[in-house]
Amino acid sequence: MLAIAIGLYPLAYLVMDPDMGLLASKSDALLADTAWNVAFYGHISFGGVALLTGWTQFSKALRRKYLLWHRRLGKVYLAAVLVSGACGVYLSFFATGGWQAGLGFFLLGVFWIGFTLLAYGAVIRRDFRQHGRWMVYSYAACFAAVALRIWMPILILVFGEFLLAYRVVAWLCWVPNLIFAYFWVKRRGLSLG
Repeated sequence: MLAIAIGLYPLAYLVMDPDMGLLASKSDALLADTAWNVAFYGHISFGGVALLTGWTQFSKALRRKYLLWHRRLGKVYLAAVLVSGACGVYLSFFATGGWQAGLGFFLLGVFWIGFTLLAYGAVIRRDFRQHGRWMVYSYAACFAAVALRIWMPILILVFGEFLLAYRVVAWLCWVPNLIFAYFWVKRRGLSLG
């Protein structure tokens, strides 16, 4: 349910006042920059598509019954990750919170793309076990969008300020997800290597 809610969240930007949310922390010059806008809207739009399609890929029942749809949605997920991840890497250089937040988001984008490409390479080789392992990591990175929105209000309450909370959430939204993914994969006997 959270993946669906946050996957649809980019639609709010169609009706939201540009002086609200994260956009309020950006300079007028940056908000007027075409490349930044393409990256921002590309990141949130395709990231939403990845969130909306990715979770369906983990249902064994759906996969067995609708294998063709699994493959088609997998291709949609792959394309969405490549676009959103690349846009996210670009945006990391303009991150609110400076280099600390920027580095966290940069690495998130690189890992998300990397895990997804490893999963795609495995399925091309017809190594479905390895494909499944890498997809757990890919979606754990994708789920950072949800984790960020859960952690952010908590961190603002803890630290009493947005900027410090944003620097921390740039790491907290994805590193624990990957740790969880590691133990999930290991517990199910899917460890990599």
